[in-house]
Amino acid sequence: MGVVRSGAGRARLDWISVPGPQPGVPRHPTAPGTRVSASRMKDLGAEHLAGREGVQLLGLLNLYLEQEERFQPREKGLSLIEATPENDNTLCPGLRNAKVEDLRSLANFFGSCTETFVLAVNILDRFLALMKVKPKHLSCIGVCSFLLAARIVEEDCNIPSTHDVIRISQCKCTASDIKRMEKIISEKLHYELEATTALNFLHLYHTIILCHTSERKEILSLDKLEAQLKACNCRLVFSKAKPSVLALCLLNLEVETLKSVELLEVLLLVKKHSKINDAEFFYWRELVSKCLAEYSSPECCKPDLKKLVWIVSRRTAQNLHNSYYSVPELPTIPEGGCFDESESEDSCEDMSCGEESLSSSPPSDQECTFFFNFKVAQTLCFPS
Repeated sequence: MGVVRSGAGRARLDWISVPGPQPGVPRHPTAPGTRVSASRMKDLGAEHLAGREGVQLLGLLNLYLEQEERFQPREKGLSLIEATPENDNTLCPGLRNAKVEDLRSLANFFGSCTETFVLAVNILDRFLALMKVKPKHLSCIGVCSFLLAARIVEEDCNIPSTHDVIRISQCKCTASDIKRMEKIISEKLHYELEATTALNFLHLYHTIILCHTSERKEILSLDKLEAQLKACNCRLVFSKAKPSVLALCLLNLEVETLKSVELLEVLLLVKKHSKINDAEFFYWRELVSKCLAEYSSPECCKPDLKKLVWIVSRRTAQNLHNSYYSVPELPTIPEGGCFDESESEDSCEDMSCGEESLSSSPPSDQECTFFFNFKVAQTLCFPS
């Protein structure tokens, strides 16, 4: 356990217990394209971030602080969406939040990482805050945001195909529709899709804390913090928060539950270095606390462990049963070491016939591969 200096201890207690604006600290300390002064690198103190690794972390933090405002959705556009009545035939907060929930399920289904989901939400919100969107186009825009984010974040082998995403999301649009909408989104965002998000700050803050504390690293779960960030992303209001502030609020609430003096001290120094004033911090921390209170179930802490379940109608279930029983058994493999080429050709022909019986119309090779690869979303529930 590190030694807590009295001065730092008093500052920490003021931060935790007495909300209020910090005089002389601007709301937006960093503008896009500006250079960061060398004095900012000294805010955390050499004794806390000494060494080459500490300098690198501070340099990355300064870069994030410069870029965050550039990649935030337009506040005016978000406010217009917030002011739209729920029963109006225009885009309202409920429709946007429901679409983000769909993106979260889509990311879970395809095994995409948290960064893909968070970036997809950022692309979606930036576009919605910029353009006047009709509700009927929201599904297509959401799928395009997910695909664009996946191509930036995921490895090539983990990027889902457009065909598969269309089928799973049931967005009722074609591959050509997706291609055209992706071009529109990219052009409107000036092809600046790789953004600095709250997840970048969350990972960096987490690394800074763990690099400069003597406490056990297991006590601050990054998986839990990511799950809490996902919950906040599903609320439109948090798209108006600065990513650095949102990430700091999540960490502060988690550290407070641990009652760790050392972690709070390091987090206070991070807040000071990021030049986040108290009024802004306490405003968003209160909203984050209320949001997490509603997502405090164990499923929120480990959302990716929850199996996806498809509930289908009785008619669809009956067709799936029939298709299952119509697939012929595989031919017996001869025990003799040699393999007859004519038998191999017959076997391939039998399997193709079985695959054709999975649907009423002859499917393409991609559709057959899709059916066997995804295993019908892990679990099928057939109502009695």
